[in-house]
Amino acid sequence: MNEIICPNCQRAFKIDEAGYADILKQVRNHEFEEELNKRESFLTKEKEDAVSLAEERIKNAFQKTLSEKEQLIQGLKAEKEQELLAIHTKKDIELANLSAKLQAFETEKALAVAEALSNVQRERDHLESSLINERNLKESEIKALEASLKMQLTEAINVKDAEIKSKEQLIEQYKDMKIRLSTKMLGETLEKHCEVQFNQVRSMAFPTAYFEKDNDSSSGSKGDYIYRENDADGNEIISIMFEMKNESDETNAKKKNEDFFKKLDEDRDKKKCEYAILVSMLEADNELYNGGIVDVSYRYPKMYVIRPQFFIPIITLLRNAALNSLKYKAELNKIKNQHIDITNFENKINEFKSGFDYNRKQAASKFETAVKEIDNSIKHLTLVRDNLLGSINQMRLASDKLDDLTIKKLTRGNATMTDKFKELGE
Repeated sequence: MNEIICPNCQRAFKIDEAGYADILKQVRNHEFEEELNKRESFLTKEKEDAVSLAEERIKNAFQKTLSEKEQLIQGLKAEKEQELLAIHTKKDIELANLSAKLQAFETEKALAVAEALSNVQRERDHLESSLINERNLKESEIKALEASLKMQLTEAINVKDAEIKSKEQLIEQYKDMKIRLSTKMLGETLEKHCEVQFNQVRSMAFPTAYFEKDNDSSSGSKGDYIYRENDADGNEIISIMFEMKNESDETNAKKKNEDFFKKLDEDRDKKKCEYAILVSMLEADNELYNGGIVDVSYRYPKMYVIRPQFFIPIITLLRNAALNSLKYKAELNKIKNQHIDITNFENKINEFKSGFDYNRKQAASKFETAVKEIDNSIKHLTLVRDNLLGSINQMRLASDKLDDLTIKKLTRGNATMTDKFKELGE
């Protein structure tokens, strides 16, 4: 992984080797094209300036030579005219000779002018030829430079393409090696690999985090690892339930990632975790899961599927997002705690009212029962009293009857008993 710092926001983010190589290729190609365009513009301008300078130099030289010849001709002409004028005034005789000489001079002058013009023409032709040769030389140099630059660019592109192809082959080999691992990964199991990855950055990135294997199966099932992190006040920042799944090459029945979503969601819910993440090597040819972090919250809330290389990045992303929302969570927990306190207070009042009402009803019920028992006791005692009074009355009547009982009354009308009592009396 390579760390890149954004020049605008100064935030660091990490990309893999493929992304880094692609960015580097774009930057180098762009810089090379800009440099090539600058060199072409510079050479073109230099060529145009050289041609303009040579043309101006030739033109100035030609004008200078022509001016000198004109001055010489004008001087000679003026001198000869003066001589002719003087000779004409002195000797008319020598007019014919002078005319002949003048004719000869004119001829010589014409020849001189022709020769001078010829020399100037030759010099101009020579300068034009030199300029053309120089221009051709410059053009050939430019073409040679362009060919050299194109060759260098082609060689650089070929070298870069070869490097990129080599990197891509290495990446493909690495991906293929990771995909074809059965139960071992970097010499360790997938779970151990993730644990090692986390422990390598724990002290720097997650010094206060809890990341341990889930060994609590009291709820009937368990995940693989649980990540929890709290702030200084004990408020939970984030909690994640991890499930690691690797596919064995010896297994005939290939599992799919979605086969483990339901169990992972249940484990997350039982262990009171906020997020659920499946670290999976399953479905190695599936472009969806090979593309990066896959959000499956449309199936189960706050659930993601990742490849092992995204294990640390997704923890970092979710943790940073949770830290940004920690302030709002703290305020929400405060309001929730206040609501809980009010609810508990109301519950205690309602509990006291319910208990008091229950005790009042029980006391009233027992009071009514006691009154009924007292009424029943009064009725029973009244009945007992009446029975006792009736018994006393019956005893009195019995006593009266006993007092009224005599032998005469018993034997009255009974001759047999009267005779018996008489015999006893005798």
